[in-house]
Amino acid sequence: MKALSLDMGGTHIGCALIEDRRILGSTSIRSEHAQSLASMLPAIAETLNTLLRSNGVQSQDCAGLAIGYPGIVDTRTAAILSTLKKYEDAPDLDLTSWASNTFGLPLRMENDARMALLGERYAGAAQDSNDIVMMTLGTGIGGAAMMHGVLLRGAHSQAGCLGGHIPVNYKGRLCSCGNIGCAEAEAAGWSLPAIARGWPAFSDSLFAASTDLNFKNLFSDALQKDSVTLAIRKHCIEVWAANVVAAIHAYDPEVVVIGGGVIASASLILPAIQLHVNQHAWTPWGKPQVRAASLGNDAGLLGTIPLLSEDIHAIV
Repeated sequence: MKALSLDMGGTHIGCALIEDRRILGSTSIRSEHAQSLASMLPAIAETLNTLLRSNGVQSQDCAGLAIGYPGIVDTRTAAILSTLKKYEDAPDLDLTSWASNTFGLPLRMENDARMALLGERYAGAAQDSNDIVMMTLGTGIGGAAMMHGVLLRGAHSQAGCLGGHIPVNYKGRLCSCGNIGCAEAEAAGWSLPAIARGWPAFSDSLFAASTDLNFKNLFSDALQKDSVTLAIRKHCIEVWAANVVAAIHAYDPEVVVIGGGVIASASLILPAIQLHVNQHAWTPWGKPQVRAASLGNDAGLLGTIPLLSEDIHAIV
């Protein structure tokens, strides 16, 4: 099966032509300065058509177009229900008609973390399990859950995909979602600068001299054994570990897959999270395995085929 795929991240839109478990061609479009999703549609169409032509494929050879979107999505109707300050015009767009008019293809849409879980189960780190939690750590914290091989979606399409908005500190920081002490508010890319600047003695730390207060620089600077930087790193890992245990208690997975940009430091992060899970998760049957996502930025794109193969009438 061939298909077109879009993975709509916070700063880039990944575009790909997929065939089964292979990406025949892919590229990305910068989107951090986009005023609206509508303004990006012509560039997206041009990019996908270029991928089709360069691979000698006609749009009618594809089964459909799939979109992974960073928000609450009703996959039954391919409708975007809610966004958080990204592509705010998206809920008002008729993307189903756009896909049909532009490519002659049906559209399927899903939350981006759910797409990543589908990809990792189809072609990545979770191929051997039907009970999975996915957590993506980056600008935000994405979540998704699968039980008995079926994605958890819920009556309002938000079950399982708000993993980053599980509170880990009821007296904590105000989150962008309006809650207090969410994992995102306590340790995500968007919240890290404020967390760091509020840390005692931050101004004298190695991290304070970084050009950007991001996770890449945090983990790099921590290798120099700066005490403040090490403390901030420890705080973030502990927040993520607590969030993983909360997801385990909520969804009863056998495998927890951790993805996102910070997975470059998997050798440090995963053992710490696994240890926390072993010590604190109430799982009398045994301990869930914490694994690194293996598909990187391709996970959401490779979720395209399982999403298009799903019987839309059977979605609950």
